[in-house]
Amino acid sequence: MSPRPRYPIIYVRGYAMTKTEITETTSTPYMGLEYGSTKSRQAWNGAVRKVFFESPIVRLMKLGYTDIYQDGLQLETGRIPPESIVIHRYYDVADPDFGTGKAPTIEQAAQGLSDLILRVRDQVCRDGQMKAEDFRVYLVAHSMGGLVCRCFLQNEAVGTREARRMVDKVFTYATPHNGIEMAGLNVPGFFELWDMNNFDRDRMRDYLAIKGKKAPANSLDGKFDPARFFCLVGTNSKDYDVAKGASRMLAGELSDGLVRISNAYVDGAPRAHVHRSHSGAHGIVNSEEGFQNLTRFLFGDLRVEGVLQVEDLPLPPIGAVRKLLGTRVGYYFEVAVATRGALDFDLTRRTIANNSAILRQRSDLFDENGALLQTAKHPFLFSVFMDTSKRPEKRKEMMFSVQLAVSMLTYMGEESSVDQHYVPGEYLFRDTLVISAIPPLTPDESWRVGYVLSDTGWSGAEDTIAESKKDPQGRPYVAIPLQNEKGFRATLRLYGTPWG
Repeated sequence: MSPRPRYPIIYVRGYAMTKTEITETTSTPYMGLEYGSTKSRQAWNGAVRKVFFESPIVRLMKLGYTDIYQDGLQLETGRIPPESIVIHRYYDVADPDFGTGKAPTIEQAAQGLSDLILRVRDQVCRDGQMKAEDFRVYLVAHSMGGLVCRCFLQNEAVGTREARRMVDKVFTYATPHNGIEMAGLNVPGFFELWDMNNFDRDRMRDYLAIKGKKAPANSLDGKFDPARFFCLVGTNSKDYDVAKGASRMLAGELSDGLVRISNAYVDGAPRAHVHRSHSGAHGIVNSEEGFQNLTRFLFGDLRVEGVLQVEDLPLPPIGAVRKLLGTRVGYYFEVAVATRGALDFDLTRRTIANNSAILRQRSDLFDENGALLQTAKHPFLFSVFMDTSKRPEKRKEMMFSVQLAVSMLTYMGEESSVDQHYVPGEYLFRDTLVISAIPPLTPDESWRVGYVLSDTGWSGAEDTIAESKKDPQGRPYVAIPLQNEKGFRATLRLYGTPWG
């Protein structure tokens, strides 16, 4: 099997507010993609461990990519390889040394992106290196850069249809896809200072060409396949120091310090949550978590989705508490996914401690009599991407772990006493699944998926083989039953689909 082609990466940086920030941005060759880090939060108490991440640009170069700079100049006409990293330098015009000194609008930046894609195509396809009809490009963007990409993709008055057809995949870091909120309020449209109104939802619907005035601003509106649009969501607000901490205070804990978690994704798109701040030493772009998600999404060949099919979430056995609780109960679902050998990163982590756990009310799942609803909102746990081509042996298994925990929100009714109160921190279920998957060698074979509950048994021991099934929509999945003596019962459904 011949290796799949790789395409140029166009990086679109985020928002620069002041003139000083703009000139600092335009003074750097990679506009932020070169930032690395030596700091990573590891311990439960927030301790920092020294972990070297060289930067996305260096790591991509180690994978065979190259920049398009030579002898102090940017190659704008000569041939460049498909594995090129191109920076969309849309802020150059805002630097008085390079342009007018006036910041471009989102629409102007998006038009420039369209022009850049066509130029890169001509350079890659020069001298017959690649056929023009085979050319594609990856868009990788941070923060407001993701809105520039969406404006280009969604607003047909900006750019060309020809250029839009060339976009293979889009990856965004910490983009405010549904706007920015401060102190619970969306940035107002009249707030034009430093172009902050770019994050007002009415203004966003305008440059994204979303016609419905009340339609969500995080909709791709049918203009691009959301399955090929990945959103990396930051959950660390504490390490964002911009404006001397005022931003993180106004954005709140459920954010990366600037963008709230609930606003950082496109509707229907795969996404991952990582404990990183919007930028800085603990930033989302200059992180191993960001790089691993980026490269697996761009170059991987397998997408794995996890859904927890709830069957029973028991209430505490204390009769008085059960009576008081009724259906007024909430549950936190926590999940973390890591690949084999991942010592310093998770592909995704949603936990109570990181303010990103999945929340469900009991009424989302059960009726007043405790029967499971036909329309139950079963938690969608994760969507991660794998690269099975990295296996050194043809038949070697792919392994990853899923840490899963389910707990009930504490509740105290008017008539309950302290000794009847549900114990804080008591879990309905908590375990780590180590999952091994052996891919088929022939079209007639199917995946062989095994698992071990490693909190009670050794990983690497003989696996229990997961049963293959199909859901009501006809989608195949493997089923991992989960239960314990408390009465918790659920099935982890793993959906695996080819990717690329």
